[in-house]
Amino acid sequence: MIGIVDLLAAGSGSLVGFVLGLIGGGGSILAVPLLIYVVGVASPHVAIGTSAVAVAASAAANLAGHARAGNVKWPCALVFAAAGVLGAALGSHVGKAIDGQKLLLLFGLLMIVIAALMLLRRRAAGNPGVRLTTASAPQLLPRLLAYGAGVGTLSGFFGIGGGFLVVPGLLASTDMPLLSAIGSSLVAVTAFGITTAASYALSGFIDWRLVAFFIGGGVVGGLLGSRLAGLLAPRKALLLQVFAGVVAVVGAYVVVRGVATLVG
Repeated sequence: MIGIVDLLAAGSGSLVGFVLGLIGGGGSILAVPLLIYVVGVASPHVAIGTSAVAVAASAAANLAGHARAGNVKWPCALVFAAAGVLGAALGSHVGKAIDGQKLLLLFGLLMIVIAALMLLRRRAAGNPGVRLTTASAPQLLPRLLAYGAGVGTLSGFFGIGGGFLVVPGLLASTDMPLLSAIGSSLVAVTAFGITTAASYALSGFIDWRLVAFFIGGGVVGGLLGSRLAGLLAPRKALLLQVFAGVVAVVGAYVVVRGVATLVG
């Protein structure tokens, strides 16, 4: 029988999916706060594990579309993801060992940092011909491995997809165009989400019922967001700025609540 918690999970998932469909990323950073403060999940670790499954599913669905459009530079994406999977496994292991309230406080601080990254001007230009080959490997490979491992560790530690960290990482390590970085980032986000979810699942930190309702709501929200995105395309930059402000405010709220809980 469907209860109020199930409906709240579906509604929260629809909001995350809506944001993802509307601006193409960032919505997953709201998953953990929504699960804790709206759905009422008591354990931050369960919220992180549950959100990791939803993030992986959402990224995989979006990856299919970008792959068909030719926006994924597979060799670069796979190397970045492979390095990041090791980092995600390490990060999730460390994250589970930290007190849940302290982890939530750090998560709030990360939200504020990500909001700042969203507001930074992004370059649409880049080198569309960049490829990971035998000739380019000495230059590209070390940077892809370093950035991939670092972003993967943060992703696993906080249980987020890390798209807003992966995209800058791919741009910095390869100078590929922004659209290619967005498409390629979904390979890593999917891999990081699966790795983190598997780690938390082995520790019993996933509520599978909530996962089902959260993802179900996310599908509906994503469809609505995608349709609205077409109508509001000329104002996407403004939408991104507004959403960054929302993320910063929510992050500040999480930090304040976290500090109050630890002090009190």
